[in-house]
Amino acid sequence: MEPAQHLPARRRLLTSAAALAAAAALTPLAPAAAAPRKRSTRPADYPPVHWTPADPANYTAADRPTQYAIDTVIIHVTQETFPDTLRLFQDPAHKAAAHYVVRSADGFTAQCVHERDVAWHAGNWSYNTRSIGIEHEGWIDDPKWFTESLYAHSAMLTAAICERYGIPKDREHIIGHVEVPGTDHTDPGQYWDWAHYMELVNGATFWENLLGT
Repeated sequence: MEPAQHLPARRRLLTSAAALAAAAALTPLAPAAAAPRKRSTRPADYPPVHWTPADPANYTAADRPTQYAIDTVIIHVTQETFPDTLRLFQDPAHKAAAHYVVRSADGFTAQCVHERDVAWHAGNWSYNTRSIGIEHEGWIDDPKWFTESLYAHSAMLTAAICERYGIPKDREHIIGHVEVPGTDHTDPGQYWDWAHYMELVNGATFWENLLGT
């Protein structure tokens, strides 16, 4: 499966009028007659996500962050196509799922597990309880899957998660699956552009501005 042609990986989203316009197009418009709203102190709004539930056999129902504090975001690469990943998460025999899956071609994001629940994605129970897992469609040895749309939508999601739970937006708290102690996984791999991704995460407050909060 070939993803749609994408922008160069190093292109800077925050200086791209086209990218900002694309993000704005995803945002519901306020009524024309509505009075300007004051900036709220609530966490940054999430980009559009689409509920696609995993089977309950693939996660643990919980009451986070009351039951377990959330202090980490874990970045994964699926090693499967987007639809096959969702199919696996809906298979009770799979015994694994992440909270979110981001599609390569356009950044379409499926939410498979509620953030309050413990998704089985890290291969380490302690890290499962404390983290949000985000899967990204693609293969670690094929960088063409890591499109600008995938990076942008994932970064906006990660930034919003960090705002919601007070997680620092740094590489100590936003990690790859390979960095989880005891894992035998190597994702997101050498082609994942961490410098670009973290720049987007730390600049993603523009999403809140676009929503007029």
